[in-house]
Amino acid sequence: MSAIRRTAAALSAALLAATGLLAGAGTANAALPTPVSTATAKTYLASLTVAAESHTTTYDRALFPHWITISGACNTRETVLKRDGSNVVTDSACAATSGSWYSVYDSVSTTTASSFDIDHLVPLAEAWRSGAWNWTTAQRQNFANDLTRPQLIAVSASSNRSKGDQDPAHWLPQSSYRCTYTRAWVQVKYYYGLSVDSAEKSALTSLLNAC
Repeated sequence: MSAIRRTAAALSAALLAATGLLAGAGTANAALPTPVSTATAKTYLASLTVAAESHTTTYDRALFPHWITISGACNTRETVLKRDGSNVVTDSACAATSGSWYSVYDSVSTTTASSFDIDHLVPLAEAWRSGAWNWTTAQRQNFANDLTRPQLIAVSASSNRSKGDQDPAHWLPQSSYRCTYTRAWVQVKYYYGLSVDSAEKSALTSLLNAC
């Protein structure tokens, strides 16, 4: 490729990044750790304990210490924003001052980091009701800040608020992301030994069969 063509290509890429505000532009896809395969997810799901949710009234978000320091001045939220964004620039306090982000839940893009939330794919309250009520504080902290499993992802605040603490029997992202979401959900529940309720398992089974 000639120098002129390389320059033109670079300018074109920069222009696309700069104009990534349109819904569906997808210039900065969230980099959720790749979940297990559909076949593995089906195996995991079959082994999960099916039980009614419990301890609902005793949940408190403060029981899951989150946004802990990960490296230097960067906490978990800032780390995920940098991981999931494109051309992210941070200041000395690790706050994102520029960049672009794309929400795979609803195809919304932004260049304003504060307009995006970091979603716990398996919500903290859902984890609590599924067994985390019996964990130590250290275990709950690990769950709330897990960057290794497909558990944390930068998404639009509106999609995150719409989801709340609902499981896949009651809320799902846009159809194009449902297989990834379902595989991730099952992987996280399996890794942490969390249970599923009957409606949740039925929904997960149907979703995986459609992948």
